Amino acid sequence: MRACVATTVHHPEDARIMHRQIRALLDAGHEVTYVAPFTYFNVTPAMGLTAVDVARHASPGRARGALRRGVRGADLLIVHDHRLLRALPHRRPPVVWDVREQVSPRQIARAGRRHQVITPAVVPEATLVSSSPPPPGDTRVVHIGRLSAERGVTELIGLAERLVPHGVRLDLIGSAAREIRPLLRDAQRVGLLDWFGYVPNRHALRMAEGALAGLSLADDTVRYVPTKIMDYMGRGLPVITTPQGASLVEGAGCGLVVPLEVDAVLNAVLDLKEDPVRRAKLGELGHVEARMRHHWPDHAAAFVRRAESWAGVTTHALAV
Repeated sequence: MRACVATTVHHPEDARIMHRQIRALLDAGHEVTYVAPFTYFNVTPAMGLTAVDVARHASPGRARGALRRGVRGADLLIVHDHRLLRALPHRRPPVVWDVREQVSPRQIARAGRRHQVITPAVVPEATLVSSSPPPPGDTRVVHIGRLSAERGVTELIGLAERLVPHGVRLDLIGSAAREIRPLLRDAQRVGLLDWFGYVPNRHALRMAEGALAGLSLADDTVRYVPTKIMDYMGRGLPVITTPQGASLVEGAGCGLVVPLEVDAVLNAVLDLKEDPVRRAKLGELGHVEARMRHHWPDHAAAFVRRAESWAGVTTHALAV
């Protein structure tokens, strides 16, 4: 099978796109053309891929041109941003939309009448679970993922300042929205936190290991369960989350749910700092749950079979 995978929004090394879905297709022996903003993010395409460079947030016309090049000879097109559905070339293979944005059920239903749609119910969110992560420590907390106003960056900076007297450091691992980068640089310059910027997913997960807790903060505009919670669970970290992650965290018994308030997050961190037995137990519960339900290699073969079915090619077992 020849698959074309496309995004004009996400980082080309996005964990879900590159390190889970594309990697699963390549490991199964399929060919992949990857349409992504390589130049914008200064990324060299991975070995084994046919790359088509496209501008980030490309206009519909330029996006259509990139897709037209990408789908030549392809049996399937998987797009990862909704706007690409409005830039599809006339001649194209079957289309799959992997829903990554916050969109209405009506939009999903409308797209589903013409294309296949991937939601977490179709292809579960997952992570790479460590076989034996170290126990949680007590000197730092960590946040993995893109930083923006709606994802609690103001509260994270406020938390970092409040943690300094308690000997706890905040590590931020992820890219940031343009408008909040000066705030993060200023906070790092005065020694409140460490902001590492974008780090490839596998390295980010290793960097998180041994932290006191993993943070997932978001305001009410974020209505999905953040994948970073599974990342923390897979690395044996207690999770401190706002209500968006309550169903996952409370179901596994692996962390604390707090409002998006600096005082509330601070108190949760300090409670865990003073109770090593509790944070070890929370980390262990999360790790067990992640290994049972959220380990991507356990879902990769099913994803490949679905992709083959959508493309109308012969299904075969994924080599492991």
